[in-house]
Amino acid sequence: MAEKKKKLRGFASVIAKNLEPLNTNEKFKEQYKDADLKILLNATDGRYAALIKVKNGTVEVEGIKNDNKENLKKEVLGWDGKLETTTELFLKLASGELSTLKMLLKLITRKIKIKGSKYVMELNNLFSLLG
Repeated sequence: MAEKKKKLRGFASVIAKNLEPLNTNEKFKEQYKDADLKILLNATDGRYAALIKVKNGTVEVEGIKNDNKENLKKEVLGWDGKLETTTELFLKLASGELSTLKMLLKLITRKIKIKGSKYVMELNNLFSLLG
């Protein structure tokens, strides 16, 4: 029996709408044909986190309930990189409103938390392939 895809909500839904067009992008498919990575984006003030899975030239976004921090641990989800901040800061990052200096300041003051920065930086590549 085929697995029914759960309807995404909140933050995860927004991320999916932005990234899923990559599945029809030939450049993406070629560049990530051997990839296997998971990146967790957690909007700390939202109800859902987004787990971005890139595997064999396809991208999939899964919504993870954000009500229990245990659900988001690396041991549970197996993510390679994690970016955690507020929804407002995610929007500023996505729109390019934050300069590198401001972003570094947010990292130092722990307003933005990153684990596995090498993998989180792959998000730049993914979004650049959309443009």
